[in-house]
Amino acid sequence: MTAHTAHHAPKISVRETWNLFSAAEKRNIAIYICGIMLYKFGLEAFNGSITSLATRRYDQDARLAGLPTRTFERIGLLNGLNQAFQCVGSILVAPLIKRFPTRVVLSVAILFFGLLTAILLIVDGATGGTLVPKNWSKTHKSTDYSYFGDYNTDGIIPIYCLTGIAYGMVELIRRVIPRDIVGGNVQKLRRMDALVHIFYEVAGTSGAFCTALALIPRLGNNMSFIITPIFFTAASAVWFFISNLNFKPEKPELLGEQPSYIKAVFLGFLLFFDSVWTGGKIIFSSRKFIWLVPGYSIALYAHRYLENGISPLIAARYLDNPSWSQIMVGGSNFGELLGALFVFLFTNLVRTPMPWLRLDALLLLIVWYVPFWYPPKRQVRYAWIAAATFIPVSFGWAAGDVSLAAYIQASLARLESKTRNVSALGAVMAFLYSTYIVIYAICNPLLGQYADKVFNRSGGTKNNGDIHPAMKNIAGVQFTVIAVIMFASTFIPRGAFAFNPKMLNDEELSHNIDDEAVMVHESSSDDGNEKKTRAEERPVEAPVAY
Repeated sequence: MTAHTAHHAPKISVRETWNLFSAAEKRNIAIYICGIMLYKFGLEAFNGSITSLATRRYDQDARLAGLPTRTFERIGLLNGLNQAFQCVGSILVAPLIKRFPTRVVLSVAILFFGLLTAILLIVDGATGGTLVPKNWSKTHKSTDYSYFGDYNTDGIIPIYCLTGIAYGMVELIRRVIPRDIVGGNVQKLRRMDALVHIFYEVAGTSGAFCTALALIPRLGNNMSFIITPIFFTAASAVWFFISNLNFKPEKPELLGEQPSYIKAVFLGFLLFFDSVWTGGKIIFSSRKFIWLVPGYSIALYAHRYLENGISPLIAARYLDNPSWSQIMVGGSNFGELLGALFVFLFTNLVRTPMPWLRLDALLLLIVWYVPFWYPPKRQVRYAWIAAATFIPVSFGWAAGDVSLAAYIQASLARLESKTRNVSALGAVMAFLYSTYIVIYAICNPLLGQYADKVFNRSGGTKNNGDIHPAMKNIAGVQFTVIAVIMFASTFIPRGAFAFNPKMLNDEELSHNIDDEAVMVHESSSDDGNEKKTRAEERPVEAPVAY
């Protein structure tokens, strides 16, 4: 559909937003939001606790052994491998949601995730770990963690890698299921994505603050994520009540005549490469989609590195309390909440992702203050100051992410009939998410190793080492390069040079696919029975069986 034939979608006020959805859509959205809030709260407790736990244990190991610290090299490896295994999970989802209802895949994945998070609790308890004793900080040195379990700290890595598989599956489904629930109407998608993101970040903000200020101080880093398996199990149960969304199982055409045991061995490999190839082909074969790599993948990397790379460095090396990184993550989550809220309120005013992405790129430059900031150690109010500076940075990212997710979902809903074996949306999201993961898995350990070297050369844990020279490159230079790439990419699509484009690539996305089918039918009614039949055979809803 071109700009000349597009029917302008009516503007919808905030009050009318809830009436925009059907009764079934409202029910599914409410259930989905309830589950995702449980998931996000448990996730913040788990991720924050693991990062803080690993930081304390690796610092303690280096101190007891009298060796230079390699803490953030190992933390980078820990997070990088977790992200790499997320890639496996995200790729597995594309074929799985073609064969099974999305709600079933989502429920099973989060239940599996919950069981894996419990493993580390069991290991710690079995090796002598306990809850932090009462008044421990008043009677022991700040470097005494003898209540931790007695196991090799590197043992956290394989457990965290396994959780990455389930994490990747859940995170990718989160970006696919909105289109299942409300169809291909970008107006509905943008509203739903923003609404979900608002509640998601309410849970994330409260979860991060609760972890930093209550769970870790009262339970200890080793036991503070005891709530995670409980919350994940509850989320799995809630999500199971989402309807089947008109799901129709479809068998992949690959190896259609082969015996079942041969399929079991080879089908996963074939669908893996088919998904990567399909997603890459869609993205790199068109000016319409190629800008999504910097606009989505690189932007997501910058956001995640801010939370999982820069905030732990500030907490551990600037403030000498790794658990306070979750206060900064809480500030970041609050910024995401505000960004999603702005998209929700101004979706009629800003109809494409471009203004939000440009704002995101510019706000990344705020992190330049970090290399020149010298806060006193072990004073929590400076963690809150850092959290406040993260709010505008994450505001820009969330606004761009919500708007961009709706654009991707609506655009690719119109390509589903052109792909086989894997969903076009699933394949593109898998490719973009995997690209982000590869970047993160490579950069995070290398930057962590660089920070450790600078820290050790300037004194290390024994002589108050300084990482400010490293932060100049890790925060300032790196984020400037990312900002330039992101900003430049926003001018690639046709029609994107305007400050606030009304549409991209002359494509109107504010209609359901079935509405477009009706318009095609009406415009071609005089062109013969063949065209009329094609219009009538268009699906009533966006394809949901990938």
